[in-house]
Amino acid sequence: MTQLTQDNSTGFSGILGKICLSPMGLAGLAILFLLPLVPPFNQDYMIRWLISGAIVAAAAVAFDFSAGYLGIVNFGYAAFIGLGAYTSAIISNKIGISPFITIFAGALVSAGLGVLTGIVSLRLRGMFAICFTWFIGIALMGLCLKLDWLTRGPLGLQCDGFFEGNSSLPYYYLILAIMIFTYLVLGLMIRSDYGLAFRAIGQNMEAAMTSGVHPTKYRVINFTMSCFFAGLIGGFYGHYYGILTPELLHTQKTVEVLVIAYIGGRSSLWGGIVAAFPFIFAMELLRSSLSDLPGINLIIYGVFLIAIMVYYPGGVAQFFKNLTARKQRSTSSTAQKAKTAEAGV
Repeated sequence: MTQLTQDNSTGFSGILGKICLSPMGLAGLAILFLLPLVPPFNQDYMIRWLISGAIVAAAAVAFDFSAGYLGIVNFGYAAFIGLGAYTSAIISNKIGISPFITIFAGALVSAGLGVLTGIVSLRLRGMFAICFTWFIGIALMGLCLKLDWLTRGPLGLQCDGFFEGNSSLPYYYLILAIMIFTYLVLGLMIRSDYGLAFRAIGQNMEAAMTSGVHPTKYRVINFTMSCFFAGLIGGFYGHYYGILTPELLHTQKTVEVLVIAYIGGRSSLWGGIVAAFPFIFAMELLRSSLSDLPGINLIIYGVFLIAIMVYYPGGVAQFFKNLTARKQRSTSSTAQKAKTAEAGV
């Protein structure tokens, strides 16, 4: 799947562009839709890998919405995912409401915490804002451990599944729908006046304020939307895996999402989707091959992150943008030569 978003004003591409898609992006989504129906990807363990890829891809899109456009890295992001997961599971278990409904309740609770986080962090910038979000994550993980009468602590909280039976295929299509929904909603916001305000604040807050942009309003909106989708993804996570432990809220989970978002390319949204699936497949293969080396995945995450930030800070998104620009220059050059030849004749 290549670049998902593309601005074209006419034809089919123009229609797709209005909903933040391109023909190549649509083709990529079609491949993701058909992939679990084709050997060897139709094997159950492969479908589980695809589900893991879609979970991380959706989370990377929502994470990049804040980190890429506002420049605020939410190191407590996994805690918002976990909060949505625990909220959905507890409501479903205690009241007996369908998980299809409770995941939205979890998303709203995470969004509510996102509002508070956005307001409190307004006076903080750079490393101080990062540390604040990290402390929130640590605090939430501690609460999940201590409130064992509600969360069952390290013993794990059981969650009802979305579907009957043991097939993973319905779960794949559900998380694929959540991933697409996350991308389209946030992508449309970025293409609106909100996106212009987010970019202005992320690049230079003082200049944005002098231009009439209200940082408080837009930072809170951005954080709230990012956390809403974190909670929604977390709700799926809990009801898919069937059990929740406080480790879900650990910073390590945030690092996994951060690495995918940065490899995909900051402030691209779609880059995380492109990067997530091959990266998750590679990590699963390495994990099965190097099972006697626990923690090797964290080392690999670190190496990838450093390499991308030093040698290719634009990530996968920049690679495709450069490729597209090169093709356009080549096409333009060919057309110019043809015009020159015609003029000569």
